[in-house]
Amino acid sequence: MSKNKNNALYSVLIKVCIVIIITLLVLILSKSSIKIKNTIKKYFYQDINFSKYMNKYTKYFSEFIPFENFIKEQSVFNEKLEYKNLSKYYDGVSLEVTSNYLVPTIGSGLVVFIGEKENYGNVVIIQQVDGVDVWYGNISNIAVKLYDYVEKGSLLAEANNNLYLVLEKEGKYIDYETY
Repeated sequence: MSKNKNNALYSVLIKVCIVIIITLLVLILSKSSIKIKNTIKKYFYQDINFSKYMNKYTKYFSEFIPFENFIKEQSVFNEKLEYKNLSKYYDGVSLEVTSNYLVPTIGSGLVVFIGEKENYGNVVIIQQVDGVDVWYGNISNIAVKLYDYVEKGSLLAEANNNLYLVLEKEGKYIDYETY
C-alpha cells in the first residue's frame, strides 16, 4: 500500500517539476524575444478572464493566505460614479465630471491594461468579475498597478472635466446606460 502512495507522490512531483520547467522556459523565451512575447499575449492572455479566477481563489482559499490580516489593505475611498452629462464618444461614452474628479471603479475586477489608447488618452482597463472589460480613459494620477485586484468603488485615478468609459464583453461593445 505504501508503495502505491510513494508512486503516486512521485508521479505528482514529476508533473509539478515539468510544469515549473515549462513555465520557466516560456518566461525566459518571452523575455528574450518580443515576437514570442506578443504571440503569447495574443493566443494566451486574450481569452482568460483573470478576475473570475481571482474572485474564485479569494472565495475558496483566502483563509490559506498566511498573514492575510497583516497585509490586507482597507480602502477608505468607496464612492459611486457621479457625472453631470453623458454623451456618445466613439465606442463608449464621455461623462462630464468636475475638475480633478476622483474616479471610482464601477465594479470589482483585475487591472489588465494601463497605457495609451488612441482617442482615449491614458487608459486603465479593468476586467470585471462579471466578464465585462471596462475602459477608463482620459485619466491621470493612476492609483492602481497592472494586475491589481480592485473592489467596486475603489479609487482608480483622477479625471479632469471628461471621463471616457467603454464597456466591452466578448469583443462586443455594451451600451453604458443599458449596463
